[in-house]
Amino acid sequence: MTYSPTDADLKSPYGPLAFFLDLHPDLGDFRTDVIEGLSLPQKGLSPKYFYDEPGSKLFNRITGLEEYYPTRTERALFLEHADAITAAIGEGAAVFEYGSGSSEKIEWLVRGLKDPVAYVAMDISKDHLIESASALAERLDLPVAAICADFHAPVPPPAPHLPDARRWLGFFPGSTIGNMAPTAAARFLDNAADTLGASAKLLIGVDLEKDKAVLEAAYDDAEGVTAAFNLNLLRRMRRELDAELALEDFEHLAFYNEAEARIEMHLRARRDTAIVLGERRFNFAAGETLHTENSHKYTLERFNALIAPTPWRVEAAWTDARGWYAACLLSNS
Repeated sequence: MTYSPTDADLKSPYGPLAFFLDLHPDLGDFRTDVIEGLSLPQKGLSPKYFYDEPGSKLFNRITGLEEYYPTRTERALFLEHADAITAAIGEGAAVFEYGSGSSEKIEWLVRGLKDPVAYVAMDISKDHLIESASALAERLDLPVAAICADFHAPVPPPAPHLPDARRWLGFFPGSTIGNMAPTAAARFLDNAADTLGASAKLLIGVDLEKDKAVLEAAYDDAEGVTAAFNLNLLRRMRRELDAELALEDFEHLAFYNEAEARIEMHLRARRDTAIVLGERRFNFAAGETLHTENSHKYTLERFNALIAPTPWRVEAAWTDARGWYAACLLSNS
């Protein structure tokens, strides 16, 4: 796929940004998706609807919980192996971050690289993207750009509008690949190869298999923050869709599905109940669930099997002392 935005496509009314490109990603239609999801034999809803303002605040709390190991384990792993990781990436790289988040996730990388030439932040949330990328542009001594897009689609970076790079480096932290079904993860990796071009590298965080009790506690904390995060979906239905439902009729359920090697999150009906949207009534039998999220866990062997059909190969991998998490550097050259 070839892509080179014209000057008319690129806008930077945001001061420090080299450019801002809005590809107007499909944010979905909450009502339509809820109706479709509640009509399925196994009722389900995309986890993207977790992240309204209250949901985002709850998730930020989750990342600081004692039971929730992924965020702090990944951070410690990246920092412990920063010199080895940046040396393996090489000099003269331009960095393209998928789902750009907090600045601390990227600053250690950009500042540790030898002669980086540019940083491009990509996210589906326009306001958050502009705010975080602009703040980084004020602190980093290199061009910073932003693209509003969905990382499930191929989005080649507008390289002609940035300094020449020896290679593009994709950065995909947060074990977000685990939230994708394996087929969707492979499709993302294919798209990333198109986006980043020849001789590219991709640094990706991968949550590894571990004791079932550790996994389940991470998604069902004692304080009940994850439960509130999950149940916020129902509150959002009431706020935004005027859905008729009784919150007390549902409970948070999180468990490790060993056959699929994934944590599953559901909202389970405590008793016979229903969710009503206008003239549509969706009945729940006691114990029936609304499936809200998966988080796949990998061994390094199974991660290699996942990427085998794609253009990528694992060039290097670093794990923490407990073997709970991996930072994998992929190459498509």
